[in-house]
Amino acid sequence: MTDTAHLKKVALHEIHTAMGAKIVPFAGFMMPLQYSNLIQEHMAVRQQAGMFDVSHMGEFIISGPHALALLQWVTSNDVSKLTPGKVQYSCLPNDTGGIVDDLLVYQLDTDQYLLVVNASNIDKDWNWIKSQNTMGADMKNVSDDYSLLAVQGPLATTLLQSLTNVTLSEIPYYHFNIGSMAGIDDVILSNTGYTGAGGFELYVKNEHASTLWNMLLEKGQTIGLLPCGLGCRDTLRMEKGFCLYGNDIHDDTSPIEAGLGWITRFNHPFVHSDYHLQLKEKGVKQKLVGFEMIDRGIPRNGYDIKTADGTLIGKVTSGTQSPSLQKAIGMGYVAAGFHTAGTDIYIDIRQKLIKATVTSLPFL
Repeated sequence: MTDTAHLKKVALHEIHTAMGAKIVPFAGFMMPLQYSNLIQEHMAVRQQAGMFDVSHMGEFIISGPHALALLQWVTSNDVSKLTPGKVQYSCLPNDTGGIVDDLLVYQLDTDQYLLVVNASNIDKDWNWIKSQNTMGADMKNVSDDYSLLAVQGPLATTLLQSLTNVTLSEIPYYHFNIGSMAGIDDVILSNTGYTGAGGFELYVKNEHASTLWNMLLEKGQTIGLLPCGLGCRDTLRMEKGFCLYGNDIHDDTSPIEAGLGWITRFNHPFVHSDYHLQLKEKGVKQKLVGFEMIDRGIPRNGYDIKTADGTLIGKVTSGTQSPSLQKAIGMGYVAAGFHTAGTDIYIDIRQKLIKATVTSLPFL
């Protein structure tokens, strides 16, 4: 039996347990994997709306007159392009050519930023940014103070609009507002998400999390809102080709190899930027691709990718059976030259070569 006593619990843990969610260890927390079943939850998000508790994510406040200088150095994107109310997807490059983590950067005010990082990397990211903070920016780890609810799906915004005076239709993608939601003040209403289905992410102080969760569940009954676990969060992000840290990107992969050149801006120096610029200019030896299975089989992280004659050309990083497409899909790194859409590749599943074809992302 796995010892879980040392794992953290989110503010809504008792609610999830009472609702009958399957609770599993994940990234140092006890988290709901699913409430009903994965396919039902997945399709609710694609067709109506689903709500995730992703309060395990980490939040840092970087502020003061040196905040921008620090963030320009530690992140790959161009933070100077932000204005208050805008969000930026980015990554933290390490000093060996890989990625410490991927993250969201929010500009809250002129000299104040919110960083949202992956749960498994909270301490790692904090220590890394702190080690690079020679500028003297103010840093505050507020991860234990906030809950984060993601309400996603084509009907999500309609539901949320019924509980706020903020005009959500006026908040563009990757922008946010701070306002009242369900009678709770100072909620960050962020037009972001990890599902590609539309909707908002809501940052709220822990003491208000249960009120917000319960109100959304009650109001959401009219549109078919379902509580959703991390299981379908993974299948949803896979269909959109979104990278998962620890699988598709990690300490040894460059954002250039991962197809994240669009968040890697070379108009300013950042950690190890010369290395990534060289990859961009001279080309990479491997590239992250999406692929669909032609023959029957589910690709899994770590499976070898080969040619028809059995030559090893890469590794699977993520794979699943897509509920929306009703076919198996995957992502993985392949040697340059095998990355073009339409290229036939073979996944080694239990010592059998199962045919797949490289496809453009997203899958859906």
